[in-house]
Amino acid sequence: QVQLVESGGGLVQAGGSLRLSCAASGSIFRINAMGWYRQVPGKSRELVANSASGGSTNYADSVKGRFTISRDNAKNTVYLQMDSLKPEDTAVYYCKVNGRVFEWSGWVDYWGKGTLVTVSS
Repeated sequence: QVQLVESGGGLVQAGGSLRLSCAASGSIFRINAMGWYRQVPGKSRELVANSASGGSTNYADSVKGRFTISRDNAKNTVYLQMDSLKPEDTAVYYCKVNGRVFEWSGWVDYWGKGTLVTVSS
């Protein structure tokens, strides 16, 4: 019913930049929060940045001042601008959208399939 398509991952040198995009499509009535998470092998998935429907944002301490989350509500799309990338930012990045498909239905978390970001030293 709801699909999330991520793009923008790839290989970049330390100090470089990448911009991730995540577009939500399908039968979605309303979107609440939109966010980005990341995961490396052997570790739990962690929050990178989140954007609430009211406009507030929050970031993991490790990315504050380097990453910026933004969203285009008209396009149901969330972005993650990543600057000053470090090798420790290497991970699979996942988009998460909290939304509901009908006015009367509950809020559900939808996840993208992930996009790999590799930062070389």
